[in-house]
Amino acid sequence: MFKILRTCLVVLLATAGFAAGGARPAEAIANGQNARDGAYPFAARLTMTGLPADNGETRDSSCSGALVAPRWVITAGHCFRDRGGRRVSRTVARRTTATLGRTRVAGPGGQEIEVVAVRQSDTADVALAELRTAVTGITPLRIGTTEPVVGEVVRLAGFGLMTDSEDNPATRLQTGQFTVGSVGPALIETSGRAPHADTSPCRHDSGAPYFRELNKNKELVALVSSGPACPHRGGDSSARIDNISGWIGATIATEPSGTADRWWLWPAVLAVVVLVAMLGLLRFRPRRPMVVDRTVHYRGDLHGAAAQRDRAAAR
Repeated sequence: MFKILRTCLVVLLATAGFAAGGARPAEAIANGQNARDGAYPFAARLTMTGLPADNGETRDSSCSGALVAPRWVITAGHCFRDRGGRRVSRTVARRTTATLGRTRVAGPGGQEIEVVAVRQSDTADVALAELRTAVTGITPLRIGTTEPVVGEVVRLAGFGLMTDSEDNPATRLQTGQFTVGSVGPALIETSGRAPHADTSPCRHDSGAPYFRELNKNKELVALVSSGPACPHRGGDSSARIDNISGWIGATIATEPSGTADRWWLWPAVLAVVVLVAMLGLLRFRPRRPMVVDRTVHYRGDLHGAAAQRDRAAAR
């Protein structure tokens, strides 16, 4: 019995040790420019490892995004699609990891945190990815509540491809300036401005943030949604943020998901329950009489009267 209890205790301690362990992740703007070291630390790279592929196997991919709260990264809704192409409020890959605070894709520093939950907007190609633990030391990008205007200049920062070929990924965060061409109910059109007229978002820039530069403050305006092959002149479709700012604020104010920070507690709780149950069996096991020399003896005071009658009968 004590060996079993000791085994349960070992399981409990091992579970706590596993919970303290870390985790690891997986993989730009065409004709843009390299972001300087330390610039736009809120820019996020979402790496999806083990996505379901059409042939029944798996593949890896990535999207861009931005930190908008310590536990939340905003990105394109279509970055989380099921096998049928439908946007879903859950992770789809075997593992999805957000990398923040790192300008170079394979460089040192930054924070790598697993995505544990997803919330999809009902009206826009926008999703919020919940992180297992809160990001520290990085100021989230402020959510814009003002409608974009035609002619407004915004900046884009993303980790997508440099051309339309998967053989030309960005090795560091890319950036460029864009001009708002038109404004619709859910989308805006953005066109390259600098450093070139054909500066344009590319594959894996989906979810990358367009933001206003207000002195030292940055304010999210839209996210990369869709567009033609890159590089190209002319407009791309970008998901507006101001008209869903209420949904964003309400979502990021929610409590952590049950799987976010406390998923590892369940094995520990189970081990504790087993320990308590086994200790209870030891303490409250049935009391059995012992027969010695034809005289019945009982343990405890509850059976004192019965013991006296048995002894009298034995005589």
